[in-house]
Amino acid sequence: MIILAFDTCLDKTYIALAEDDKILQSKIIVSNEENYHSAYLISTIAEVLKQENLTTKDINLIATDIGPGSFTGIRACTTVARVLAQQLNIEAAGISSLEILSKISDDIDLVALDARKNKAYMYDGKILGAIELEKVDEMVKGKTVITDNSLLERLSKNSFQTLSYQKTEYPLGDILAKLALTKENTDWRKLKPLYIQPPPVFGK
Repeated sequence: MIILAFDTCLDKTYIALAEDDKILQSKIIVSNEENYHSAYLISTIAEVLKQENLTTKDINLIATDIGPGSFTGIRACTTVARVLAQQLNIEAAGISSLEILSKISDDIDLVALDARKNKAYMYDGKILGAIELEKVDEMVKGKTVITDNSLLERLSKNSFQTLSYQKTEYPLGDILAKLALTKENTDWRKLKPLYIQPPPVFGK
Protein backbone atom coordinates (compact mmCIF):
# COMPACT_ATOMS: atom_id res chain seq x y z
CA MET A 1 0.00 0.00 0.00
CA ILE A 2 1.36 3.42 -0.98
CA ILE A 3 0.49 6.10 1.58
CA LEU A 4 0.83 9.83 0.99
CA ALA A 5 0.81 11.72 4.29
CA PHE A 6 0.98 15.48 4.79
CA ASP A 7 0.51 18.03 7.54
CA THR A 8 0.32 21.81 7.27
CA CYS A 9 -1.43 22.38 10.61
CA LEU A 10 1.67 22.87 12.73
CA ASP A 11 4.75 25.08 12.48
CA LYS A 12 6.07 23.48 9.29
CA THR A 13 4.81 21.41 6.37
CA TYR A 14 5.53 17.72 6.85
CA ILE A 15 5.20 15.33 3.90
CA ALA A 16 5.91 11.60 3.86
CA LEU A 17 5.54 8.89 1.24
CA ALA A 18 5.41 5.34 2.57
CA GLU A 19 4.96 1.81 1.31
CA ASP A 20 3.11 0.16 4.18
CA ASP A 21 5.29 0.96 7.23
CA LYS A 22 8.44 1.73 5.22
CA ILE A 23 9.11 5.44 4.69
CA LEU A 24 10.20 6.11 1.09
CA GLN A 25 10.46 9.91 1.21
CA SER A 26 10.18 12.46 3.99
CA LYS A 27 10.24 16.25 3.65
CA ILE A 28 10.01 19.13 6.12
CA ILE A 29 9.36 22.65 4.82
CA VAL A 30 9.64 25.86 6.81
CA SER A 31 8.07 29.20 5.97
CA ASN A 32 10.19 31.87 4.33
CA GLU A 33 9.84 35.62 4.10
CA GLU A 34 7.67 35.46 0.98
CA ASN A 35 5.44 32.41 1.50
CA TYR A 36 3.82 30.46 4.30
CA HIS A 37 5.06 26.85 4.34
CA SER A 38 1.73 25.36 3.17
CA ALA A 39 2.18 27.19 -0.17
CA TYR A 40 4.68 24.46 -1.11
CA LEU A 41 2.41 21.51 -0.36
CA ILE A 42 1.32 20.64 -3.93
CA SER A 43 4.74 21.15 -5.50
CA THR A 44 6.44 19.04 -2.83
CA ILE A 45 3.93 16.22 -3.22
CA ALA A 46 4.77 16.16 -6.93
CA GLU A 47 8.49 16.18 -6.10
CA VAL A 48 8.40 13.23 -3.67
CA LEU A 49 6.32 11.15 -6.08
CA LYS A 50 8.70 11.89 -8.95
CA GLN A 51 11.71 10.91 -6.86
CA GLU A 52 10.17 7.45 -6.37
CA ASN A 53 9.07 7.16 -10.01
CA LEU A 54 5.45 7.20 -8.89
CA THR A 55 2.38 9.22 -9.89
CA THR A 56 -0.74 10.11 -7.98
CA LYS A 57 -2.40 7.04 -9.54
CA ASP A 58 -0.06 4.85 -7.48
CA ILE A 59 -1.36 6.25 -4.18
CA ASN A 60 -3.67 3.93 -2.23
CA LEU A 61 -4.33 6.05 0.85
CA ILE A 62 -4.17 9.74 1.80
CA ALA A 63 -3.34 10.62 5.42
CA THR A 64 -3.59 14.14 6.75
CA ASP A 65 -3.53 16.12 9.98
CA ILE A 66 -7.00 17.54 10.68
CA GLY A 67 -6.00 19.82 13.56
CA PRO A 68 -5.91 21.52 15.93
CA GLY A 69 -3.37 24.03 14.72
CA SER A 70 -3.17 26.90 12.28
CA PHE A 71 -6.65 27.52 10.86
CA THR A 72 -5.12 28.29 7.46
CA GLY A 73 -3.00 25.15 7.64
CA ILE A 74 -5.94 22.96 8.66
CA ARG A 75 -7.98 24.19 5.70
CA ALA A 76 -5.06 23.71 3.32
CA CYS A 77 -4.27 20.09 4.10
CA THR A 78 -7.84 18.87 4.54
CA THR A 79 -8.87 20.50 1.25
CA VAL A 80 -5.94 18.97 -0.65
CA ALA A 81 -6.61 15.58 0.94
CA ARG A 82 -10.29 15.67 0.01
CA VAL A 83 -9.60 16.73 -3.58
CA LEU A 84 -6.88 14.11 -4.13
CA ALA A 85 -8.91 11.31 -2.56
CA GLN A 86 -11.96 12.27 -4.64
CA GLN A 87 -10.01 12.42 -7.90
CA LEU A 88 -8.20 9.15 -7.22
CA ASN A 89 -11.28 7.42 -5.77
CA ILE A 90 -9.35 6.30 -2.69
CA GLU A 91 -9.89 6.53 1.06
CA ALA A 92 -8.43 9.06 3.47
CA ALA A 93 -7.32 8.99 7.09
CA GLY A 94 -7.72 12.11 9.22
CA ILE A 95 -5.56 12.19 12.36
CA SER A 96 -5.34 14.83 15.08
CA SER A 97 -2.10 16.78 15.49
CA LEU A 98 -2.38 16.00 19.22
CA GLU A 99 -2.21 12.26 18.56
CA ILE A 100 0.67 12.73 16.11
CA LEU A 101 2.69 14.67 18.69
CA SER A 102 1.95 12.10 21.39
CA LYS A 103 3.86 9.50 19.34
CA ILE A 104 7.13 11.46 19.34
CA SER A 105 8.19 9.37 22.33
CA ASP A 106 6.77 6.43 24.26
CA ASP A 107 7.37 8.46 27.43
CA ILE A 108 4.87 11.24 26.62
CA ASP A 109 2.05 11.45 29.17
CA LEU A 110 0.31 14.58 27.89
CA VAL A 111 0.23 16.88 24.88
CA ALA A 112 -0.51 20.55 25.55
CA LEU A 113 -0.61 23.09 22.71
CA ASP A 114 -1.31 26.80 22.94
CA ALA A 115 -4.98 27.38 22.08
CA ARG A 116 -4.78 31.12 22.79
CA LYS A 117 -7.50 32.78 24.88
CA ASN A 118 -5.57 31.58 27.98
CA LYS A 119 -6.23 27.92 27.10
CA ALA A 120 -4.33 24.86 25.90
CA TYR A 121 -5.46 21.95 23.74
CA MET A 122 -4.91 18.82 25.83
CA TYR A 123 -4.49 15.14 24.93
CA ASP A 124 -3.75 12.12 27.12
CA GLY A 125 -4.70 9.33 24.71
CA LYS A 126 -7.95 11.14 23.98
CA ILE A 127 -8.74 14.76 23.21
CA LEU A 128 -9.58 16.58 26.44
CA GLY A 129 -10.55 19.86 24.76
CA ALA A 130 -9.36 23.44 25.27
CA ILE A 131 -8.49 23.71 28.96
CA GLU A 132 -7.91 26.86 31.01
CA LEU A 133 -4.17 27.31 31.68
CA GLU A 134 -4.67 27.34 35.45
CA LYS A 135 -6.06 23.80 35.22
CA VAL A 136 -3.33 22.79 32.77
CA ASP A 137 -0.67 23.78 35.33
CA GLU A 138 -2.19 21.23 37.73
CA MET A 139 -2.69 18.53 35.12
CA VAL A 140 0.97 18.48 34.04
CA LYS A 141 2.45 18.05 37.52
CA GLY A 142 4.86 15.12 37.55
CA LYS A 143 4.13 14.32 33.88
CA THR A 144 6.24 14.24 30.73
CA VAL A 145 4.66 16.75 28.37
CA ILE A 146 5.12 17.60 24.70
CA THR A 147 4.19 21.21 23.98
CA ASP A 148 5.08 24.21 21.79
CA ASN A 149 7.44 27.12 22.33
CA SER A 150 4.76 29.47 23.62
CA LEU A 151 3.86 27.19 26.55
CA LEU A 152 7.29 25.64 27.15
CA GLU A 153 8.51 27.87 29.96
CA ARG A 154 5.17 27.96 31.77
CA LEU A 155 4.65 24.20 31.80
CA SER A 156 8.27 23.29 32.56
CA LYS A 157 7.81 24.83 36.02
CA ASN A 158 5.35 22.09 36.96
CA SER A 159 5.87 19.01 34.82
CA PHE A 160 8.50 16.31 35.32
CA GLN A 161 9.83 16.97 31.82
CA THR A 162 8.58 19.33 29.12
CA LEU A 163 9.63 19.11 25.47
CA SER A 164 8.73 21.53 22.70
CA TYR A 165 8.18 19.86 19.35
CA GLN A 166 9.43 23.10 17.79
CA LYS A 167 12.88 22.80 19.39
CA THR A 168 13.77 19.63 17.48
CA GLU A 169 13.03 18.58 13.88
CA TYR A 170 10.84 15.59 14.62
CA PRO A 171 9.69 13.44 11.64
CA LEU A 172 6.01 14.19 12.14
CA GLY A 173 5.13 13.26 8.55
CA ASP A 174 6.59 9.80 9.10
CA ILE A 175 4.60 9.41 12.32
CA LEU A 176 1.43 10.47 10.48
CA ALA A 177 1.99 7.94 7.69
CA LYS A 178 2.51 5.09 10.17
CA LEU A 179 -0.51 6.11 12.27
CA ALA A 180 -2.66 5.92 9.13
CA LEU A 181 -2.07 2.16 9.02
CA THR A 182 -3.76 1.83 12.42
CA LYS A 183 -6.87 3.83 11.53
CA GLU A 184 -10.21 2.95 10.06
CA ASN A 185 -10.09 4.95 6.87
CA THR A 186 -12.99 6.88 5.52
CA ASP A 187 -14.65 8.25 2.43
CA TRP A 188 -13.22 11.66 1.49
CA ARG A 189 -16.64 13.26 2.09
CA LYS A 190 -16.33 12.52 5.81
CA LEU A 191 -12.88 14.06 6.13
CA LYS A 192 -13.36 17.35 7.98
CA PRO A 193 -11.20 19.79 9.92
CA LEU A 194 -11.05 19.34 13.68
CA TYR A 195 -11.94 22.68 15.22
CA ILE A 196 -11.91 22.27 19.01
CA GLN A 197 -12.52 26.00 19.24
CA PRO A 198 -14.35 27.90 16.50
CA PRO A 199 -12.13 29.50 13.85
CA PRO A 200 -11.62 33.27 14.14
CA VAL A 201 -14.18 35.55 12.54
CA PHE A 202 -12.23 38.10 10.54
CA GLY A 203 -13.26 41.71 10.90
CA LYS A 204 -14.53 41.27 14.43
